[in-house]
Amino acid sequence: MFSIRLPEELEKRIALLADRKQKTKSYIIKEAIIKYLEKEEPHNKSFELGKELFGQYGSGNGNLSTNYKKKVREKIHAKKSH
Repeated sequence: MFSIRLPEELEKRIALLADRKQKTKSYIIKEAIIKYLEKEEPHNKSFELGKELFGQYGSGNGNLSTNYKKKVREKIHAKKSH
């Protein structure tokens, strides 16, 4: 549990928002901290930033990662054949 001191003006603003939203002051403060942490924690961001791009530009060949050795061998063989 934390105890913090806030400037009087900030306390008033939180109280007004809590009244308007019909929430407790604690709820408003917790939500603000959660949003701040989500914004600032980089380890949560990497996947979220690219989520809509994943899978968009695939080759259509879903076994590339499992057959890469075979593909490399074929490329080397083809290069040596020329």
